[in-house]
Amino acid sequence: MENASARPSTSVEDYVKVIYDLQERGTGPVTISGMAERLAVSNSSVSGMLRKLNELGLVEHRRYGTVSLTEAGTKVALSVLRRHRLLETYLVAELGYSWDEVHDEAEILEHVVSDKFVDRIARHLGDPVIDPHGDPIPTRDGRLIERETVLLSEAEEGAVGTVVRVNDTDPDLLRYLADIEIGLGTRVRVVELRPFAGSMDLQVYPGGTSIERSQALGLVAAEALWISPKDS
Repeated sequence: MENASARPSTSVEDYVKVIYDLQERGTGPVTISGMAERLAVSNSSVSGMLRKLNELGLVEHRRYGTVSLTEAGTKVALSVLRRHRLLETYLVAELGYSWDEVHDEAEILEHVVSDKFVDRIARHLGDPVIDPHGDPIPTRDGRLIERETVLLSEAEEGAVGTVVRVNDTDPDLLRYLADIEIGLGTRVRVVELRPFAGSMDLQVYPGGTSIERSQALGLVAAEALWISPKDS
């Protein structure tokens, strides 16, 4: 059983998790500048860490090229994400945290809890497959559920779907979405795209009800939402 002291350093775990997350969310190739923006560090700091990760066999990166995880790097990333997402789920389900509060707490705890502790959380919660934001929780052996999803910002006019995942990196955005009653399970229909205005018009059906309302949504917020046509 792996324990916290036998793992890579906190900084190594943070880097591979960010690389995996950027790959998983499908926002384009992973670059040094993209990682630097996400981690709030300089490009040179990212370059230095990538050299270390390359030596550890966790990433593949050539100078001025894109970044990708090796099989070993993916394994480390999935282990961190399992801890992070199960901790978020536990904080919401058992300790009364709201979905905008758990990310930062889990960022700290994920590096210190043992796998035994996390496995017990999973069993206690009934082995959940998604966290409070709809992010898939890796199994103990690194498997993930796969769902057909599309970013709301990339949906076409007339598209209908159910919100199944929300980017959890911005607490202010999560609070805004909660205020306008858009969350997991909300059914939406794209009425009109307004790209030059940076927004879109939606019909929203809160909580899966048949009662609809109109909602204008900025494309920045729409880029943080995934919908599934199969769940509509």
